[in-house]
Amino acid sequence: MSAPPGTAAAQRVPATRPGIASAPGWGAPTGEEAMRGLTFVALGYAVISVADATVKYVLPEVGPAAAMVWRGIFGALAVLLLSRGRALAAVNKPLLAVRGLLQACVSAAWYLAWSLGVTLADSYAVAAAAPLLMTLFAIPLLGETVGWRRWCSTAVGFAGVLFMLQPGGELWRWESALLLVATAVMAMSRIWTRMLTRTDTPDSMAFYVLLAQVPVGLVLLAWPAMWPAGGPPPLLPPIWAVATLIGFAGLNAVAQILFGRGFGLAPVSAIAPFEYTPLLWGILLGYLIWGDVPAWTTLGGAVVVVGAGLYNVHRERLRRAEERAAAPD
Repeated sequence: MSAPPGTAAAQRVPATRPGIASAPGWGAPTGEEAMRGLTFVALGYAVISVADATVKYVLPEVGPAAAMVWRGIFGALAVLLLSRGRALAAVNKPLLAVRGLLQACVSAAWYLAWSLGVTLADSYAVAAAAPLLMTLFAIPLLGETVGWRRWCSTAVGFAGVLFMLQPGGELWRWESALLLVATAVMAMSRIWTRMLTRTDTPDSMAFYVLLAQVPVGLVLLAWPAMWPAGGPPPLLPPIWAVATLIGFAGLNAVAQILFGRGFGLAPVSAIAPFEYTPLLWGILLGYLIWGDVPAWTTLGGAVVVVGAGLYNVHRERLRRAEERAAAPD
C-alpha cells in the first residue's frame, strides 16, 4: 500500500508517471535539480506578473468575475494545445479539486482588490508574507529540513517587506486584510503544488487549476461587486479587450506549467524567497503602465528582498558544486 502524498515515506518513492521528475530522493532533490527548479520558478513569477498587469488593465472593462471565466476557458485551452492533450489525466483528484477551487478564490480576492484601486506593487507587498508561511508549512507537510541559512534568507526578505509597510499609508485598508487571507491560502496551495508533483504532471496541474476558474467566476457573476463599474459585464467585450484577455489566459497557462515543473524539482524552502520577485515586477510594470511611483521605503525594502533571493540561489550553487566534487569519477 503506497504512502499518502506529502509523507516522508511517499517522498522516498521514485516518481513513475510520465512528465514527473524522477529523483533518487523526491523530498531531497540534488543541487542540479534544485537550480533547474529555481529557474523554472523565477520565469514563472515573471510571466505571472505580466499576466497580472494585463488583467488589471482590462478589469475596468469586464470586471473580476468575467475575467476569471475568460482566464479559465482560454487558459485551459492553451494548456491543452501546449501539451497536445497528453498527460492531462487527474490522479490525485481530491487535492487537485480543492487546490483549484481555493486558487480561484485567491484570484477573486486579487482581482477585486485591483478593481478597487490597489496597485500591483502594494498587493505584491502584502503577498510577500507567503514565503515565511511556505517555509513553515513545508516542514510538517513535506518533511523538509530547513537549515539556518535558508531561515535567515527568508527572514531577511520578510524584514525587507515589513520595512516597506507604512502604518497609516495606502496599505492600511480593508482590501489588505482580504489579501492577507488570500496570501495564506496561496502559500498552502504552493505546498500542495509540491505534493501533487508526486502524482500529477505539470500540465495536468495547470489545466485543472485554470479550469476551476470558470465555475467560480460564473457563481461570482451574481455579485455586483465583481462587475465593472458600469454594470453587468458585456457578453462580448471590445475586440481589444478580447485580445488582451486571451493573451492574459495564455500567459497564465505558461506560468502554471512552469510552476508545476519548478516545484517538482526544488524544495519549497529554496523557492520561498522567489515569492518576493513579483514585487519587483509590480514596481516596474506599475510605473510603466499606470505611472505608479512607489515610496522610497518600498524601493529600499526591494533591495533587501533581491539580496535574500540571490543569496538563496548562491547557496544552491554551492551545494551543486559540493555534490559534483563528491561524485565518483
